[in-house]
Amino acid sequence: MSKVLVVGGGAAGLMAAGYAAQKGNDVTIIERNERSARKVMITGKGRRNVTNKCDSVQDIISNFPVNGRFLFSALNSFMPADTIAFFESAGIKLKVERGNRVFPVSDKAVDIVDALTDFALSNGARIIHARAKELIIENSAVKGIITFDNEKLIADRVLISTGGLSYPQTGSTGDGYEMAKQAGHEIIEPMPSLVPLVAHEGFCADIQGLSLKNVEIRVIDTKNNKIIFTDFGEMLFTHFGVSGPIILSASSHMREMSKGRYVIYIDLKPALTAEQLDTRVLRDFSENLNRNFINSLNSLLPKKLVPVIVKLSGIRPSEKTNQVSKEERHRLIELLKGLKVTVNGFRPIREAIVTSGGVKTSEINPKTMESKLVKGLYFAGEVIDVDAYTGGFNLQIAFSTAKLAGENI
Repeated sequence: MSKVLVVGGGAAGLMAAGYAAQKGNDVTIIERNERSARKVMITGKGRRNVTNKCDSVQDIISNFPVNGRFLFSALNSFMPADTIAFFESAGIKLKVERGNRVFPVSDKAVDIVDALTDFALSNGARIIHARAKELIIENSAVKGIITFDNEKLIADRVLISTGGLSYPQTGSTGDGYEMAKQAGHEIIEPMPSLVPLVAHEGFCADIQGLSLKNVEIRVIDTKNNKIIFTDFGEMLFTHFGVSGPIILSASSHMREMSKGRYVIYIDLKPALTAEQLDTRVLRDFSENLNRNFINSLNSLLPKKLVPVIVKLSGIRPSEKTNQVSKEERHRLIELLKGLKVTVNGFRPIREAIVTSGGVKTSEINPKTMESKLVKGLYFAGEVIDVDAYTGGFNLQIAFSTAKLAGENI
């Protein structure tokens, strides 16, 4: 029996602790917060997308922008089907929504947290509330940790599952990176992923708070003039730019960010072709023949958006609808089918759902999650340099790496 310390009681830490304890190890979770898995509680609007119902490892890996192959063994040991079975065996009923996203039927993240906590504790792991400061390493082997209260906790094995730098209020403040560096590991620079975007256009601030549903976006990388992402759904205008589900998804496709490199085109009426939309606009104009142009779009667009579209169209607000030329109308259609937002950058990493970057994967054994540099040191979850697109994939990374680490400790 080994004495095991799990640093970080999030999704990965609780899962790994449960499996390690299940094998007869003496397992203690070191959690700095009074409540475990706080990030699981607050992300996803409190609903908690637990996984994505992909059927093959290759399908899952295709949703990882970098280092997907590193997770081959971890995913094979614990697939989305295993995640679903895990929670359903714990009495949590699940449902599958758009994009194969899997949620608890209750729509309550607390049910997921409680199931993970119960799994760890019922298998014999215990939780103590402290903050790990540094590793105790002797002869290239880990021997325990020292807390910020200068308490020494001795162990045969240590697993670091402290998350990244996103949502620091949940305890993800980079402690795991510092301990990994102490052990000699290289840290790939942490960057925000699944994060709101700062826009160049001032009209975003003018319509802050406006939520658009059922719109379609396409993202162009101006460096090579290629479409790198398209999606359909909901987005939000903010004082700094844009946010919302499809914007967060888009952000994870934006690598090597630079000001103006990425441009988003918003199709405000994706259900209509340009020709159908033109017919619709003509009908609205005919019903408002003697009205000013600015007063003719209220049935077509949200009220808050009308002044922005009018200004960008170049058509005089006071122009009568029966005087709008064909050329002006076509310019309006192009605008409605492709409202342009230029991306100046990401919002701060603390606002990101996921941190990209972390412990270099080539320094971790992909079949065990053990450090190649320090014996007895393991990693799981977001602290590793692997992240995924939105849709439940990032939590699956946590579960798969945790299961593999826990069973190999």
